[in-house]
Amino acid sequence: MRTDLVVGEADAGQRIDVALAAITGITRSQVRRWIEAGCVRVNGRASRASLRVALGDRVEMETSDPLPSDVQAEDIPVSVLYEDDDLVVVDKPAGLVVHPAPGHESGTLVNALLHHCRDLAGIGGVRRPGIVHRLDRGTSGVLVVAKCDAAHTGLAEQFRDHSIERIYRALVRGVPTADSGRIDLPIGRHRTDRKRMSVHTSRARESHTRWSVLSRFPAKAAGRPGNSWLEIHPETGRTHQIRVHLASAGLPIVGDPVYGRPTGAHTRAADAALSLDRPALHAAVLGFVHPTRGEEMRFEAELPPDLAGALETLAEATGVRGAAH
Repeated sequence: MRTDLVVGEADAGQRIDVALAAITGITRSQVRRWIEAGCVRVNGRASRASLRVALGDRVEMETSDPLPSDVQAEDIPVSVLYEDDDLVVVDKPAGLVVHPAPGHESGTLVNALLHHCRDLAGIGGVRRPGIVHRLDRGTSGVLVVAKCDAAHTGLAEQFRDHSIERIYRALVRGVPTADSGRIDLPIGRHRTDRKRMSVHTSRARESHTRWSVLSRFPAKAAGRPGNSWLEIHPETGRTHQIRVHLASAGLPIVGDPVYGRPTGAHTRAADAALSLDRPALHAAVLGFVHPTRGEEMRFEAELPPDLAGALETLAEATGVRGAAH
């Protein structure tokens, strides 16, 4: 059986054997055997297990048996912003994992979409059908999913070329004096914790993030950090990029348990007052060219209640009004 895949943001930069194991749900050892047998080609050329794939790479697998899939359709509510025969745009809530992975085999956005879109199975991968990009579990906002191979290929190419418009909003700890800034620090896997990313690693990839201040909430008491409401424009799409870059700039995202854990009693108390149980990061805008019709499309997700409530709490505490949602 032949399987054609296009490498999405989630797998770009990975070894081909690691990426295919994640996409298909097949063991890495089996994938390596297929590669060694010449069953896997990348952009038309036979691959080796150590090859690192790039966003938009085309992967072909010729196997004797169909790829098994244990991803089940589940009747999980999903907020659809737009849908046609080629793609669906959703407003992902915080807390929803995008695709099955170890520890999250069900209850994901993919499970929900397999129920919503009956013809989605197999588009772009067995374990991640239709997925071209992803949002972290704790991040809310706009996400596009392909419903056919042509849409998957076209969207992957736009992500690869960085022609997608992506605007995020984040509530951070700290009050910068500058109105805007740019962070140009390479990102790679943490040297000792493989679940984390870092700007201090030997195998890092070029990464760029722009930010600007929408509102400032200065601290009213000594020892408290104050907060800022930022607009974020990621120019590349590395794993945890916004969270890592803002933390490296001394502006960690409120509620981030990995890169923004508060230190000191005053800071912990200030964070607790905002009642956030996830990183205060929202994918507000997604713009792209329709991959089959050529039309420019732009979607915006409203700010969810938890983030709107945190901004209102800060406005009442500091007397700063007019925070741009």
